[in-house]
Amino acid sequence: MDGKTMNNYYLDKTVLVTGAAGTVGREVVRQLVGFGPRELRMLDNNESALFLQGNEYRHAGRVIPYLGDVRDEHKLINVTRGVDVILHLAAFKHVALAEYNPFEAVQTNILGVRNVAQAAQINHVSRAIFASSDKAVNPTNVMGTSKLMGERIFSAANIFKNHGSQVFSSVRFGNILGSRGSVVPVFMKQILSGEAVTVTDVRMTRFVMTVEEAAKLLLEAPLIACGGEVLVSKMLAVRIIDLAHALIELLTARTGVNPKSVPVKFVGAMPGEKLYEELMTEEEVSRSKELPTMFAILPALRGFYQNIEYNYKNILPEVENRRPYISNLETPMTIDEIKAFLENCGILEEFLSPGQPFNLPCPAPDLTPEAATQKSSRQAKLQ
Repeated sequence: MDGKTMNNYYLDKTVLVTGAAGTVGREVVRQLVGFGPRELRMLDNNESALFLQGNEYRHAGRVIPYLGDVRDEHKLINVTRGVDVILHLAAFKHVALAEYNPFEAVQTNILGVRNVAQAAQINHVSRAIFASSDKAVNPTNVMGTSKLMGERIFSAANIFKNHGSQVFSSVRFGNILGSRGSVVPVFMKQILSGEAVTVTDVRMTRFVMTVEEAAKLLLEAPLIACGGEVLVSKMLAVRIIDLAHALIELLTARTGVNPKSVPVKFVGAMPGEKLYEELMTEEEVSRSKELPTMFAILPALRGFYQNIEYNYKNILPEVENRRPYISNLETPMTIDEIKAFLENCGILEEFLSPGQPFNLPCPAPDLTPEAATQKSSRQAKLQ
């Protein structure tokens, strides 16, 4: 979707971003400011981060920081008055912490989502988009289960909405390189400290996207969503061991260290951790529509959504026996392709030179013929 279309959509609208001071939230705000909204409301419970973010956009027009928590339903009702679009990113995202603190995860990731949906209904918000996760697919932990419940709440909100023009939808992210939960900064710290690089399992694979791409997917969703669906961006896949070797080669080239001297240690998968990343199950494939850069997974209980017409632009032809969208079924990038991807996106500079631009435009690497063929079949492309 081109910038002009996005600009025309957000121009003169009031937008609320929850979790605005987080990794993806900051990038969403950065891109949104360029689209000229009438007012941009940033909600976060991180006082220091929100204060600095507010100062950054002090002269950018109506960019207003709101200190608050999605657990506070009264705060949400107040802050959503007059809002046209909600982009809901606020969440607990760390698997281990959510597992150890399940009641806290429920308060934010489930009840907080309910509060956002109800505030949107009360204040007649036109579009509300929930940021979900790959962990919501066949969940094996508290965090993933809470995210799946968030998707279901936003889908069901289309049944009980009070105004026909309201749309509630979700987007699923894969592994966001450079985010707080990404393995990239962990690997980089280990390499630069002369430690062994700890890889869970040689078979481990993941889908990858940049912070910029995650923000773009979220910003496109209100223009695409019809109501109740889950939008999944098409992404490139990597083997984690190859990502580790790519980072070793890139960093040792800068430090002059022999890359072969950097050990790799296999530590085993954490309890509940999958060896692969799922973004669309076999069951979901049967009720999905394929678009040029994403999939739209329609609600399972279609009888409740009879009044919604899923007429997307540029729907691709149906493919027989289309397989689930799982990272270990995709052709992974080579080490050289991963190196090009990391360099083109400027990901290393964020950690080597703090304060330097991080979310640079990210051109796709030159893929091997096999990878290019598979990518073409998915018609996936980096924007």
